[in-house]
Amino acid sequence: MLGAPAHAADSDVVATIGSEKITEGDLSQAGGELEQQFQQLPPEQRKLAILSALIDIKSLAQEAAKAKLDKDPAVQSRLAFLRERTLHNAFFEKNGVATVTDAELKARYDKEVAAMKPVDEIHARHILVKTKEEADAVIKQLEGGADFVKLASEKSSGPSGSEGGDLGFFGPGQMVPEFEKAAFALKPGEYTKTPVQTQFGWHVIKVEEKRKAEAPAFDTVKEQVRQVVMREKYMQIVQKARDELKVVYVDPKVKAQVESLEKQAASGAAAGAAPAPAPAGQ
Repeated sequence: MLGAPAHAADSDVVATIGSEKITEGDLSQAGGELEQQFQQLPPEQRKLAILSALIDIKSLAQEAAKAKLDKDPAVQSRLAFLRERTLHNAFFEKNGVATVTDAELKARYDKEVAAMKPVDEIHARHILVKTKEEADAVIKQLEGGADFVKLASEKSSGPSGSEGGDLGFFGPGQMVPEFEKAAFALKPGEYTKTPVQTQFGWHVIKVEEKRKAEAPAFDTVKEQVRQVVMREKYMQIVQKARDELKVVYVDPKVKAQVESLEKQAASGAAAGAAPAPAPAGQ
């Protein structure tokens, strides 16, 4: 890890602190836990920072053991929790994360795409001016045969003016309501015969073409699909364990409240809203 030869083994010693050895394996383990906090450092310094942090951790851990803090009930409770969380993560890593295949992700992607409702998109241009009078004048010029692209380049104050007012393709919810309503009411080749006012000014809008929105390519959403699949696997694995072990709540009110919260989280995740609680440590 620290510039060691490629054949370095996990058992190779990198440093010692007191009577305790720090090995390549220790560094690899610590890297998984500590690397994020040193993310801003260059890779070479990051590795050294992880070693330094591990020396700090082991130094104070040894001092804590000398002071018999490991016998303190609160510390023991914390250690027990960390042990269980580590086992929880290891179990899900082996039985959930490691089982996800590209074929499974593609199948889930295809299922979602097949269930999607077709959404209209339009390719539009606009000419943005400050006053209604200016917009009326633009419409009059268009009615007289003026070229929309040329007028947009000359008169539009919007950032798309230099591109002939071209806004590209967009779907519902991507423009302010007044603009969207007027634009989607047009047929390809038509422009608004009355100016459209929004918070940005006065618009004259032209629709170039309409189409059905295409689903995003699999490769662009693959990691999002992976998160959805892993979340579902997690919930299935946890539910199976709960059912086998049988959860008992001492207070019926607490039971009702927890089950209500879990139901909301699950339905929210299924609807693509607030996600269900993520696996701890994942």
